[in-house]
Amino acid sequence: METINKSRLFNASCVALIVTAMTFAIRAGIMNELNADFGFNDSQLGVMNSMAFFGFPVSMIIGGLLYPKIGPKPLMWIAFGCHVLGLILTITAGSFIPLLISTFFIGLANGAVEAAANPLIADIYHDDQTTMLNKFHVWFPGGIVIGALIAQVMEKYNMSWQMQIAVMIVPTIIYGVMILGQKFPKAENIESDISKNVTSMLASPLFWFMILCMGLTATTELGTGQFIERLLGAAGAPPLIILAIVTGLMAVGRYFAGPVIHKFNPVGVLFGSAIIATLALLLLSKAEGPMVYLGAILFSCGVMYFWPTMIGFVSEYIPKTGALGMSVIGGAGMLITGASLPKIGGLLDSQRKAALDSGIAENAADLVAGQGTLGMIMYLPAILIIAFGILYFTIGKNQAKSH
Repeated sequence: METINKSRLFNASCVALIVTAMTFAIRAGIMNELNADFGFNDSQLGVMNSMAFFGFPVSMIIGGLLYPKIGPKPLMWIAFGCHVLGLILTITAGSFIPLLISTFFIGLANGAVEAAANPLIADIYHDDQTTMLNKFHVWFPGGIVIGALIAQVMEKYNMSWQMQIAVMIVPTIIYGVMILGQKFPKAENIESDISKNVTSMLASPLFWFMILCMGLTATTELGTGQFIERLLGAAGAPPLIILAIVTGLMAVGRYFAGPVIHKFNPVGVLFGSAIIATLALLLLSKAEGPMVYLGAILFSCGVMYFWPTMIGFVSEYIPKTGALGMSVIGGAGMLITGASLPKIGGLLDSQRKAALDSGIAENAADLVAGQGTLGMIMYLPAILIIAFGILYFTIGKNQAKSH
């Protein structure tokens, strides 16, 4: 009888997540090239990038509904197919609409990766879910580091943005080969009754509370990351290097998340993360030159545990929501982030215009716009300090899990 190769499935999931992360990093790094080639403003760039965030929840939520019936294997193949299609369509795109469509397909692929991999890992490592989910999610920041450094090198040698996109086809093929012929589990250690999943979600005030918090945590982390070049480009530090520093530290933090989670519990980690993220954005909204690096390091410490710990919290504290609950909360985070991206772009445009209208030079106006927008984003984790503080002092301190 064919056995399940847990380590191979885990590693294939990690490579698939690297591709997901590279799509974020490289797209964030080619903003200026798209601006130059097509004349897009920041609002249009925000709309384009938001398509990835809208595609993500579509496949994640549908994947969550299908997971108990079909398991993770078909979802991983859907991810593979959409990654290949989205990347090829992006490379061949010549205008705004084709870029929107290709970005949507990449979003579908990214969502399918998480719809398959999150419950897969929770299933095969059911005794240590939050720790293993953090280790899996090491490769989101890890993939961003890889993508950011590759983009930086390719830019140095004047390689086109199309070539930067094409690089991602290589790890896509690798994870396709890794899942080829493998046996996958089918929802053995997680709740797989869809009617119970839906009832548990609808009836749980805690679940809806966490949905709202997920929107704020995801926008704080991913919204800032997608506009990193436009937010910090005039602050005196290379934005892609800043992105690599932030995400590199995130990868290390997530890999060693186990002792942190066990010491402070998931709610305590979320509460502390919100405090640090708020202070980091406050610093970045005023920083120039070397101080940008300090702000970036602090920001990394603030956001590194947000995404996997939110998903792990739902799996551990509201387990009857099953794979669907994990998919819905991740999808909600991406959906809310997608809706916020054009608003972030609009903030940049309006603050830059106001600065230019006041007589400030163009480079200085870019700095003012970036700092002002970061100052506005700061209010998101500030709200989370209150939200997670309430959660911590009601259930976190006693580790009273809601079933």
